[in-house]
Amino acid sequence: MSETDPNTTDVIVIGGGTGGYSTALRAASLGLRVVLAERELIGGTCLHRGCIPSKAMLHAAELVDGIAEARERWGVKATVDSLDWPALVATRDTIVARNHQGVAGHLRTAGVRVLKGTARLTGPRTVHVEDAGEFTARRGIVLATGSRPKMLPGLAADGRRVVTSDDALFAAGLPASVLVLGGGAIGVEYASFHRSMGAEVTLVEAAGRLLPMEDEDVGRHLARGLKKRGIAVRTGSALTGTELLPDGVRATVRTPKGEELVIEAERLLVAVGRAPVTDGLDLAAAGLAADGRGFVAPADWSRLETAVPGIHVVGDLLPPPSPGLAHASFAEGLLVAETLAGLPSRAVDYAAVPRVTYSSPQTASVGRTEAEARAGGLDIKVNTMPLAATAKGMVHGQGGMVKVIAAADGAGGEATGTVLGVHLVGPHVSEMIAESQLIVGWDAEPADVAQHIHAHPTLSEAVGEAFLTLAGRGLHQH
Repeated sequence: MSETDPNTTDVIVIGGGTGGYSTALRAASLGLRVVLAERELIGGTCLHRGCIPSKAMLHAAELVDGIAEARERWGVKATVDSLDWPALVATRDTIVARNHQGVAGHLRTAGVRVLKGTARLTGPRTVHVEDAGEFTARRGIVLATGSRPKMLPGLAADGRRVVTSDDALFAAGLPASVLVLGGGAIGVEYASFHRSMGAEVTLVEAAGRLLPMEDEDVGRHLARGLKKRGIAVRTGSALTGTELLPDGVRATVRTPKGEELVIEAERLLVAVGRAPVTDGLDLAAAGLAADGRGFVAPADWSRLETAVPGIHVVGDLLPPPSPGLAHASFAEGLLVAETLAGLPSRAVDYAAVPRVTYSSPQTASVGRTEAEARAGGLDIKVNTMPLAATAKGMVHGQGGMVKVIAAADGAGGEATGTVLGVHLVGPHVSEMIAESQLIVGWDAEPADVAQHIHAHPTLSEAVGEAFLTLAGRGLHQH
């Protein structure tokens, strides 16, 4: 800080989640003085209640599933005698703690001044931080206050019978039955986890398919995989009533045919989306206002700068097309930090941000869906390649597919236009999406990809074969 005024700095970041700490670290690396205010823990929802703890638990679930597969499919006479829940929780918490210590250490090393306390705007360049006083930003202020789970009217989470994604992993023990409300990525992941751990699971989604923002074939293949595992998937269905029981809930669900189903479960997990957090931020003091959905929209998306010059927004406060994903927040933080440092920086390409659901089976996508491409009036070519058509896909035995959408500019049937979207369903596809992200992000054409060789035997061969077919060179036409 300035020697004459320690509360004057270059950049003030409000919120220490992925978007906030990436902004702070990048700004500090560029020589800017940074104050970061966080009222809870550095790392935010992703590190402490979302991405990291949930993926740790999903890895444990994958191990349990692997033992079942070893016994039932491969003749390995192994069983799960019991589950040591406290040991599982301890491992999860150790992973979270190590990541938290790592991020906090990076911030200290970078010279970022971290303040614990609620921060509120007091002007277009000033922020008041609880128990620390008033701070002034010479370059700008970055809003990175994140989001919280939405709840349905008349329904309150109690952390035991009714839970949200923020507290589902922290409820005591494992339930024998779960009703998951919401078939987006979060709901699907939690349904998958609880099924792996032996619970009877019902997954209810109001839209006509799971992952309604993804390609229709993704939702179809995912539902098939979840049903095969014994999850009751009810799409096009709505919750019409709930009753709390001493040891669970009784819910009424209306099906697409108008039938009323009564479902009893030990736990109701509500995963119907997330809402931006702006309470206590006092946007009006800086001349800002949230929109009707609670988002703070930028006036300039290339800089993520609001209508008030010098105030920028990253992460879950941003409306679409920002997808509300941690890795998108990371990229937004880099962009804003470089903008505040006066460097040229390319706007975030939201079309090339990958989307992953870490269920079993997994899904991973980047770019446009088939419906989006057709709605845009584009002439397209689509190829779908089943993972089971590859030797490695047969080894895994979980089905799945690769779907590629490309502009159809070729005479003769091949697709010679750019690749518009890639959609994957199957085992470990979260680790396969990086290639497709580069393909979409670099506006590659199928022929560009077809010249590259995919290792054999791997699941990625299905990606290579899909592009070979679109380029008119495929050996296994689908």
